[in-house]
Amino acid sequence: MRFHLVDRIVEVQPAARIVAIKNLTLGEEYLADHFPTFPVMPGVLMLEALVQSAAWLLRVTSDFAHSMVVIREVKGVKYASFVDPGKQLRLTVELAGPYDAMASMVSFKGIGESAGVTNVNARFAVERYNLADRNPKLAKVDEQLKRELRQQWDVLASQMAAA
Repeated sequence: MRFHLVDRIVEVQPAARIVAIKNLTLGEEYLADHFPTFPVMPGVLMLEALVQSAAWLLRVTSDFAHSMVVIREVKGVKYASFVDPGKQLRLTVELAGPYDAMASMVSFKGIGESAGVTNVNARFAVERYNLADRNPKLAKVDEQLKRELRQQWDVLASQMAAA
């Protein structure tokens, strides 16, 4: 199962920061189990929303050079408040240091807030790579994934210029 936890990109400063939005609705698949009588966004998915936002920042900064961006390390994650259906989680993610275009590992700090209240904040690192780096036969898969990611970006960031 795969969750898309970024609904819209509202601001991006390549090699610096991104602001994204996740609108939590009762239609979210995971809410049926977490928890049926008290539906809230699981903490691990709040963290994943921050990671997905960081991945979009890396993709746009590097002109979609890598097909894979995966979480490698999390430090100091703190959960402060629940996000329940009807709320909007505003995700702000910044590079934790200077951007290095050659580095495979990149560190970030992020915060998720709804209605001015902090829900989650964390420091984390992701690794970026292409599948062909590990198996040259997968170069075509990399290219297909990058095309699909560009199309997703076009949808997520479509209202950014208008805002």
